[in-house]
Amino acid sequence: MNYISGIIDKIYELSKEALIHIKDAQSRGMIHRTPLYRSDTLSSFTNANVYLKLEALQKTGSFKVRGAFNAITHYVNSENTRHVITASAGNHAQGVAYVAKIYDLKATIVMPKYTPWIKVSNTKKYGADVILEGQSYYEAEKHAVELAKELNAKMIHAYNDPFVIAGQGTIGWEIIEDLKDVDYVIVPVGGGGLISGIASVIKAIKPSTKIIGVQTETTPSAYLSLRQGKVTTVDNTDTIADGIAVKRIGDLTFEIMRNTIDDIVLVNDQEIVNAILMLAESAKVIAEGAGAVAAAALLSGKINVKGNVVVIISGGNIDVTMLAKVLYKGLVQTGRLIMLKGLIPDRPGMLAQVTGVLGKLGVNIVEIRHERYNPLIKPSYTEVNIVVEMPPEEGAVDKVLNELSKLGFNFKVEVP
Repeated sequence: MNYISGIIDKIYELSKEALIHIKDAQSRGMIHRTPLYRSDTLSSFTNANVYLKLEALQKTGSFKVRGAFNAITHYVNSENTRHVITASAGNHAQGVAYVAKIYDLKATIVMPKYTPWIKVSNTKKYGADVILEGQSYYEAEKHAVELAKELNAKMIHAYNDPFVIAGQGTIGWEIIEDLKDVDYVIVPVGGGGLISGIASVIKAIKPSTKIIGVQTETTPSAYLSLRQGKVTTVDNTDTIADGIAVKRIGDLTFEIMRNTIDDIVLVNDQEIVNAILMLAESAKVIAEGAGAVAAAALLSGKINVKGNVVVIISGGNIDVTMLAKVLYKGLVQTGRLIMLKGLIPDRPGMLAQVTGVLGKLGVNIVEIRHERYNPLIKPSYTEVNIVVEMPPEEGAVDKVLNELSKLGFNFKVEVP
């Protein structure tokens, strides 16, 4: 235990040095001091005071630039590093590439083959050489470690590096500076670097603060490791939260997490979709899947909180095509977008009666489709499928169906 306490104390002390580096970078406009924004929606939902730490607004769109900046600054100063290499599912890649450009270093980034296009493109824009290798972060990391030895480059690990962890810990210092009393901090967990840094800082200053991690049900590597008491590898990385789809957490982060965090919970992809929709609509914040998992844990009731709660929105690098799909699914899941399906007489004025009811009730029509050629439909009738946006009020669907029924139209609700 003394050994573990020493590790945590070291991260805490390193985070003080990291804060000096990060604040200097912030003063020069290289890194943002991200806002702590109170969410009325989440506060009302939980009966607590919920604040969003908006790392989605950070340089490169993610908190990862903090750890990358601190680690690379250290290695440039102490080892005269001129070539850095890393493996990343996207956000750490952009952070390393961005910082390498600041220091005029050569950067080689290994990314899984199916990394979202936007993350690959942005990494290349910072001047890094990108290699797509492996089906997952775990496989990309193995290749990067081998390549670092071959090229005599400095490996900047995404989460299992004390200087990277300390850099992420600067978020903890900023939270404490902005919010004097913090009862809960809810943090996305992939490899564990973010939560290890934040927990090392906050637990040292206010041990009573609860630190809760969040992973996905499909990739629960930290969740299982903490419950089984050893680092455990999982196989599945199929989740919308690709930024935290890590098969195996770090040995260093495992030791820190098991001695600092209070719990870790799991959310599914639909819960993440709902959180992305809520953040976009209510907080006007675009979050990627990994960036929204902490909010998803609150919205889904996986965590009961009280007092002052900080939710880490860790990143916003989501491809716009994926964002469109996510928002569409979120609207369907919450009943905001539905399809009304029914038969009407195939003669003039019938469809106008239906649309008139919808208009009177404030229902917006998105799309109308007719089916006249199905042999099961009477020749004098047509099947109408109407995709509509429903008003966000309780009982709106029943009201629509009842009004249509009064006119003799029997409609039912289906998923678009």
